[in-house]
Amino acid sequence: MRIIAGEHRGRRIESPPGLDTRPMLDRVREALFSTLGTRLPEASVLDLFAGSGSLGLEALSRGARRARMIEKDPKALAVLRKNVEHLGMADRAEIIRGDALRKDLWRPLASEAGFDLVFLDPPFRMIEEPDPRLEVLASLGELLREVLAPGGCLVVHAPSRTLDWIRIPGLVPGPWRRDERRYGSSGLLYLLAEEARGA
Repeated sequence: MRIIAGEHRGRRIESPPGLDTRPMLDRVREALFSTLGTRLPEASVLDLFAGSGSLGLEALSRGARRARMIEKDPKALAVLRKNVEHLGMADRAEIIRGDALRKDLWRPLASEAGFDLVFLDPPFRMIEEPDPRLEVLASLGELLREVLAPGGCLVVHAPSRTLDWIRIPGLVPGPWRRDERRYGSSGLLYLLAEEARGA
């Protein structure tokens, strides 16, 4: 797996061993970042279920200011730390070992209104199975209401057939726009804050 574009274009990063962590396919990752375009420079990024760090590191390579990457699997965490060190991004990449759905790990810096970009890439089973899906959906609502900066974008990576199942409980209609893209068995759900929170 390689960084696709930006400062570290073409540099290789490692993937965690085994099947527990499933990196986003290169073609899906390329489509994602092509869509994000001008949102990346100077962005503050929250990468949940970070795995190898491919999303957070790609964002940093393309000009994001900083990225907080949360991962709890020990093998994935070791690879993530190795990738950050290999690319020399330790000063911009904050690695946290923990449950990606723990709210206390999401808090933005006191000087910031929130994160400009949030990537949520849980194991597909967490979307496919009813009980974990409820937890993910509840977290989505919290992320949109409390963590995403005004004008920010939250991206969920999920099986394409499950995108229609993703409905966020307790989300007040108004400033949010939803967009969906499908790439074979992988799907991307974009939730965009078009106005300031609470507007």
